[in-house]
Amino acid sequence: MRRINMRLAAGVGALALVAAGTAGCGGRQDGATKDDAASEITCKVTDSTRVGIATGNATGVYYVVGNALAGQLSGATEGKLTGTAAETGASVQNIEQLVGGQYDVAFSLFDTAVNAVQGKGSFTAPQPVEALARIYDNYTQVVVRADSGINSVADMKGKKISTGSPKSGTEVIANRLLEAAGLDPAKDVQAQRLDLTKSVEGVKDGSVDGLFWSGGVPTGGLTDLFTTAGDKVKFIDITPLLPKMTELNPAYQAGTIRADVYKTAADTPTIVVPNVLLVRKDLNANVACAITRTVFDKKDALAQANPAAKGISLDNARKTDPVPLHRGADKALQDLGAR
Repeated sequence: MRRINMRLAAGVGALALVAAGTAGCGGRQDGATKDDAASEITCKVTDSTRVGIATGNATGVYYVVGNALAGQLSGATEGKLTGTAAETGASVQNIEQLVGGQYDVAFSLFDTAVNAVQGKGSFTAPQPVEALARIYDNYTQVVVRADSGINSVADMKGKKISTGSPKSGTEVIANRLLEAAGLDPAKDVQAQRLDLTKSVEGVKDGSVDGLFWSGGVPTGGLTDLFTTAGDKVKFIDITPLLPKMTELNPAYQAGTIRADVYKTAADTPTIVVPNVLLVRKDLNANVACAITRTVFDKKDALAQANPAAKGISLDNARKTDPVPLHRGADKALQDLGAR
């Protein structure tokens, strides 16, 4: 049995591992076997298998939805497939550690996933990853202190700005937005490469002037920030930069953060990008099929964990090109009637 080496999440993820570990195999983590491309896909997992799910920051939506997914796998597979969600730095790091065998499933922003399969951006060579499905959209949420004098990304020059965790999808988008605004992320801003919890704390205490965050809505950390700080913080409109962003990647689209999400005074125009669930190309097809089915069969349970999961739709599930669908996922989506 292959042993998965992964950094365990705090809270729910760690508790899930303890519970699963005491249930069998003396706590050993039974990773999914490699795929036999010639074998028939039944979507049945016959051996006890545990998968590690790479998510994101603990106060972000990836982490919440990832834990909810991990909790649904056992019931959906008669106890054969179990999952453990881990807190991570998100997209880029997730893909690196997915390829390295530390995880079996990874949440990622679509633009980062495209870079991975094409060997661009943060990746020096094409990565052997495939998609289970496109899921909900991430909203680029740029929040600044109201007294910072920042009303646009260009106004961030010389300011202390959190660009997100190192090797995260947030950091990728933050740097691209800064460059689109004519700024050099390494020189023109005092970049604070902080996770969401520390970013929020910094904005609250004034040690950070603003933050970038790419996540589903609502994101718990930002709900806390707007609830606690009130009119001392505000969103800024980044959509004037959308034309330059779409030149880099057509995945970037216009979107709106509704006023009711964080109880703000008005809706905020922003830029959205889809999320995808990724696996290694050689993941066992039946495991991939079972996970994909669970995502859609248990969508309501995932949405109870965070409303962002309401955006999971069979209408969009196959829209992962140029990231190829794993053959197990393709079978699941075919059975579910995804076009």
